[in-house]
Amino acid sequence: MNIQTIKDIHGNAEYVLLPVQVYDALHDQIEDELSGLEAWANQEEDYVDFNPADYVKNPVALSRLQAQVKQIDLARYMKVTQSYISRLEHAEHVSNEALQKGKAALQDMRK
Repeated sequence: MNIQTIKDIHGNAEYVLLPVQVYDALHDQIEDELSGLEAWANQEEDYVDFNPADYVKNPVALSRLQAQVKQIDLARYMKVTQSYISRLEHAEHVSNEALQKGKAALQDMRK
């Protein structure tokens, strides 16, 4: 049996021409495969954006992540060490003063 292909502009096979008898014999398998592809495509529509606030409870860390700033960059801007920022972000309680300084620095960095 001679199967023909239709190629794309790069010369890669993109479509296959089948005799009707072969298509009829494979119809159920083709439909099953297509329904699986449709189900997979529908899953992508269920994608939910990652929201750091759902996972990060520390307000300093959350502010930094939302500003898309690295710890080292924030530390350099605030003239502190990166380890200080890390300790601040892992603390159970952050003082209001530290929180305000961190947020102010992040706002200044955006300018």
